Amino acid sequence: MKLTVASLACALFLVVGISAQATAPQWGQCGGQGWTGPTTCPSGWACVETNQYYSQCLQGASTPTSPTSAPSGGSPTTTSTSPSGTTTLLPGNSFIRAVEDPNFHKYLQSEVLGTASDAVLGEPSNASQFQIVNGQLIQELPGGGSLYAVVEGRANSTVTKLKMSWSTTPASGDNAGTFMWSGDTVEWSIPTIQRPQLNAWLVCPDADGNKDVYINLGNYDYQTPAGCADETIHAYTGATATP
Repeated sequence: MKLTVASLACALFLVVGISAQATAPQWGQCGGQGWTGPTTCPSGWACVETNQYYSQCLQGASTPTSPTSAPSGGSPTTTSTSPSGTTTLLPGNSFIRAVEDPNFHKYLQSEVLGTASDAVLGEPSNASQFQIVNGQLIQELPGGGSLYAVVEGRANSTVTKLKMSWSTTPASGDNAGTFMWSGDTVEWSIPTIQRPQLNAWLVCPDADGNKDVYINLGNYDYQTPAGCADETIHAYTGATATP
């Protein structure tokens, strides 16, 4: 049977229509310029525009937008102006906080607010705001700037924790690894290290009492280094960073 131009156009329209009717996963992409995937989020989640290239399903988000989605496989550029040190969450961002004692509801931030310094947990009043894009954990800064989470390299196989800090340039090279969401939990993986639990973190105070954040290369809550506390860290999308 010979296909006409009209019949091919109709078939293409049906395929695109079916794709748009699918439901995007929690924390998944739901829009952006050139996006042809699902544009509907699960119940209780909203499609929030980060920029013209990327919209994401966020839990309990109060400002759903018409998605304008990103090119498939593209590298979205974040342009949010959400500052560190404010407690009002801007669309497309998440707070990240611990949910276990002794760091219950301490929030991820820079040791020196808004600068390329050690990653620490601190008070809600200084909570930073974040996105994970293409495996990069990005801290949003005032004026549209960004800081990127970087993880120190493992010196040898006896090292059980890796310090995280913030850089003005994206993580790259052999030590870059990949940040990702698993539900609302932040995970990190790298091909060169086999971790029993990708969501295992450690918080270890430094000499000045700052709560430095480390990747835990061992099992959660097992053989915890002296002075450190086992943690998992989670996205929080409430309107404000609450104690």
